[in-house]
Amino acid sequence: MTCSPEMDWVPLLVPDMPAPQLLMPWLERMHATRHYSNFGPLVRELESGFASQFALPAEGITTVANATQGLELVLQALELAAGSHVLLPAFTFVATATAVVRAGHVPVLADVDPHSWLLTPEIAHKACREMRIDAVMPVTTFGMPHDMTAWARFEADMGIPVVVDAAAAYGSQWLHGAQGTLVFSLHATKSLPAGEGGLVVSTRPGLASKVRQLSNFGINLDASAGLPVGALASVGTNAKMSEYHAAIGLASLDVWEQHARQRKALHADMVQELSRLADNRLVWQKPGPGGEMMAPTVICMQLPDEQARIALEQQCRQAGITTRRWYQPLLQDMPVLRRECRLLHTPHAEELSRTLLGLPFFLGMSAAQTQRVRESVRQWVAGAH
Repeated sequence: MTCSPEMDWVPLLVPDMPAPQLLMPWLERMHATRHYSNFGPLVRELESGFASQFALPAEGITTVANATQGLELVLQALELAAGSHVLLPAFTFVATATAVVRAGHVPVLADVDPHSWLLTPEIAHKACREMRIDAVMPVTTFGMPHDMTAWARFEADMGIPVVVDAAAAYGSQWLHGAQGTLVFSLHATKSLPAGEGGLVVSTRPGLASKVRQLSNFGINLDASAGLPVGALASVGTNAKMSEYHAAIGLASLDVWEQHARQRKALHADMVQELSRLADNRLVWQKPGPGGEMMAPTVICMQLPDEQARIALEQQCRQAGITTRRWYQPLLQDMPVLRRECRLLHTPHAEELSRTLLGLPFFLGMSAAQTQRVRESVRQWVAGAH
């Protein structure tokens, strides 16, 4: 199959945003109150729903403008010494590292488990034996959840705070009764889209409340705090979620369970069919002790080697199929970050960066689109024999 100039390309991702008519009741409520930002009624309603889901008091939850600012503000709220070493996986999106740098700290890049593609407590323990580590920021790679009981045990044993970058894992990553801090993304491409937005969930006393204050410039709004209301309590930024984005989040929440089931079923069907077509030459991310993904947002597979990936990319390109090399280059291979980071031994992350490929995956994929993806994989296999 060759892509003709007029052929529509199969996109990699298509946001699952609520239709305008589904937003109208929320927007009308917002307009009736004339409250558009500054922790309005819709933001508070969204946060209340999250608090109920995570079985936490309201002060353990706060929304933010996006997950990247959520990570930055959590690091600020932890009051780590300037230049602290924050351990994170080398195999992750750049925002994990840039949040650490912008918070005034040093990213320490570690390896990941070759099966789950996650930075694990075992890897973190090893890193702590090699150098000083002041905080750990594991990532829910492609939405794969972590075992929070194990991370809570690590935090208690080592006395080192753990902040999980759970950007892609809403609906999959839970605390399950453990202590912990999670930061989710509500970006348009995530499983609970608000267009833009983030969510901080924490059992650490006062942390989410401190992030909330920092997201409002650091202004004190607590009359009992021993500081005038309106006075600056700390140097923050403007990272509040708007009522507009909360409206989208609430509309998305109404259909989340249904869409999550559809995502999981589509993902399972594609994995099964592509594995069959590829004679089981593909390797898929495996769940760790934290459990399975409940609402996948991408489909990513490991090819036998770098040349196999190049061959499949070329086959997809000819068929008008968008692909992506997640995550390449690795953080340590980006000149802007290289000078900011410390690097540990990362053989598994390096192998993944050479062999992983993302294929189109989104709700509403047509039968014709999925067939083009399958046919490209079939032709890749045929060309490899």
